[in-house]
Amino acid sequence: MTAPVAALMIGTATALTLDSPAQAAPDRPTGEPGPETLGDAVFPALGNDGYRVSEYHLDLAYDATTKLVEATATLRIRATQGLSRFSLDALGLDIRSVHVGGRAATWEQVDEKLRIVPAGPLPERAVATVCVSYSADPRRTLPHTAWVPTPDGFAICPQPNSAHTVFPCNDHPSDKAAFSFRLTVPEGLRAVANGTLTGTDTLSDGRTAYTYRSASPMATELVQITVGDYVIKDRQGPHGLPLRDVVPTARAAALEPALALTPGLVTWLEDRLGAAFPFETYGLLPCNSDDPKAFDFTGLETQTLTLYKPGFLLQEEKKIGSHMMHELVHSYFGNLVSPASWADLWLNEGHADFYGLLYRYERGWADSLGLTTMEARMKDTYARGDQWRHDSGPVAAPNAVNLFDSQRYLGGVLVLYAFRQLVGEDVFHAVERAFLERFRGASASTDDYIAVASEVSGQDQSGFLRDWLYGTTTPRMPGHPDWTVTPVASSFAAPHSKRGGHWHENSATL
Repeated sequence: MTAPVAALMIGTATALTLDSPAQAAPDRPTGEPGPETLGDAVFPALGNDGYRVSEYHLDLAYDATTKLVEATATLRIRATQGLSRFSLDALGLDIRSVHVGGRAATWEQVDEKLRIVPAGPLPERAVATVCVSYSADPRRTLPHTAWVPTPDGFAICPQPNSAHTVFPCNDHPSDKAAFSFRLTVPEGLRAVANGTLTGTDTLSDGRTAYTYRSASPMATELVQITVGDYVIKDRQGPHGLPLRDVVPTARAAALEPALALTPGLVTWLEDRLGAAFPFETYGLLPCNSDDPKAFDFTGLETQTLTLYKPGFLLQEEKKIGSHMMHELVHSYFGNLVSPASWADLWLNEGHADFYGLLYRYERGWADSLGLTTMEARMKDTYARGDQWRHDSGPVAAPNAVNLFDSQRYLGGVLVLYAFRQLVGEDVFHAVERAFLERFRGASASTDDYIAVASEVSGQDQSGFLRDWLYGTTTPRMPGHPDWTVTPVASSFAAPHSKRGGHWHENSATL
């Protein structure tokens, strides 16, 4: 039967709840247009202000003949100011209708925004349900897209700025929300999304509707929806954690050696971080495509279900284990605690590479440079420090072009290594645990990490960490006065990925 959460969301789609008139902002009784930006330094046009989203319900139906998706996105929003108009991010979606509180709204699509004018203005603190009906073609050519077409369906890769090519949303990691899904597919195909399966409904025309719900808030860039000829492989992780892999049926046996590594990876990371796995389930999704044009990255940490290029996982353990750890670490750094802005990406990628490298070196696996210890790799990275700052800017000051280059990955590792050298292993891990606990289920900034580091260590770490994160030259490395930085050459560029940061030649864990 259909999951209760789906029925609840659809049932509220005609409701509009307003706070009492006395609570509305008296100086803006009719509201004003909401800002069409959240002021992100990397993607200034991304996200929208004037409201926050508390939950999304995505109802998608896939037609295997036309390859099109018919969809309805239902959002529950709360106005943070009086709104005469507000906007959602949307690109490449064929909008059919928009309703706010069950009443038809006027709307227009301008660039990557869906501007919505409700039948009546929303007072400050009003709660409203927004329902957008639309269709989408996963094969459509766009300036950027989250759709990954496959021979039997699709998956999605929303990071960093493309969730709104799949569904209208406030597409910024600072506005995390609850998610539920209803996915309808033809006979012979399976649909899967983040979280856990809460219902399966066989329809009269032979199609099947699957419903899912994520138990934790999620950033739009972490949403996963996939359709294909999949088999679900269940196994148990530490402490009874349900592990769910979504595997192309034809490759299930060949992929099993890689899938079987997950319980041990989770155990190692829980022990290292001193924190239980933060979500209700975890697993891998080896998407059914090795086409480099459709799938130009190795892996993506969509919440509870990491997306992979299947061919990558067919390699031996020492070729894939540290990268699998990298993506698993994102369950904590990036998913549990999301970046407050895209300039804070180093918190995600630096931590993922840091623990991925530790895992590699503990097993005696040489890295891509032939090095076998963290100290040796950090000495090599340290020597490159001024060059990377020259070509890619400081670690915590990226732009849209260099966002996913080596400076955010290995440069982020170097910052964490320097901080651990300064305060010692025990204090460093206490800072990590406190940061994860304090911002659990929320978003956090570089300033937030510095504040926790100062509080837990008992000393003001702002000067030290800001020099490492924002300085134009590489500071001295604590404990290694003999380490030197190579002089800057004028014609060098750090490698960077084309899309989403998951061309992992930039990640030291490969």
